[in-house]
Amino acid sequence: MNLFDKLYDNNENVPVRFVGFTTKDTRYDFGIVYTNLFFGKPLVICMQTGRSTLLDPKDITDLNHLQHVFRIDSKEQAEDLAEFFSEAIPATPFQEQYE
Repeated sequence: MNLFDKLYDNNENVPVRFVGFTTKDTRYDFGIVYTNLFFGKPLVICMQTGRSTLLDPKDITDLNHLQHVFRIDSKEQAEDLAEFFSEAIPATPFQEQYE
């Protein structure tokens, strides 16, 4: 009996970056998976909380999104993350995912 319909099952050897840093108020530890899947958006994982999201340069400028995804309290913390991610997330063009 088929219990599910497989949507995709891909293996990929991709760069993964682990980075820890501190700001004035907070310590951050992230894993960033630079994948060709998900329309070219890197998968960003907070190693402290396990929260994750796909980010592209446009997402980085949305401070409310960063606050919501990583459950951070202040705009200042979101601005710090946006500054870091603007350097860590490449500006990649949209990639066609489905035919």
